[in-house]
Amino acid sequence: MNPNANKQDLVITRVFDIPVEMVWQGWTNPKLVTLWWGPANYTSPRCEIDLREGGRYLFCMRAPEEQGGQDFFSTGVYTKIVPLERLEFTQRLSDKDGNPIHPSQAGMPPDFPEEVKFEIEFKAVGSNRTELKITEHGWTPGQMSKYAEIGMNQSLDKFTAKIQIKGD
Repeated sequence: MNPNANKQDLVITRVFDIPVEMVWQGWTNPKLVTLWWGPANYTSPRCEIDLREGGRYLFCMRAPEEQGGQDFFSTGVYTKIVPLERLEFTQRLSDKDGNPIHPSQAGMPPDFPEEVKFEIEFKAVGSNRTELKITEHGWTPGQMSKYAEIGMNQSLDKFTAKIQIKGD
């Protein structure tokens, strides 16, 4: 039996009115990632990035107080880095120290994947615009994949508001 038979990819494409170098920095500079990581009304108080193939990252997003104010951590490994063109990495839920945990330990339902593989493609469109394509592999169709897509789109809305302004 194929364990990936019931899996789907989430694909999100956005165009930003800033150069590819700034979009790249927005994904690879921890100080910039904390400005936009997480869905609407979430903050990102902590981000650590070892930007090299085989390097690890640790991202934190904090729920708003009215949703409990808890911190959620994710970690992974960069598997491919082509500066200004492509980032590939894995993502798993983790504890505050970056140790991977099972999604159920973070209160997630059974359809939340243990690991998601990301491919981020950066494409310069002229000198001052960038097309960003995000592909997330390994989601089970259902409520959590819908939330993941909504959450990433909300994060990218924050990216537009926080990073794109810095590029102007």
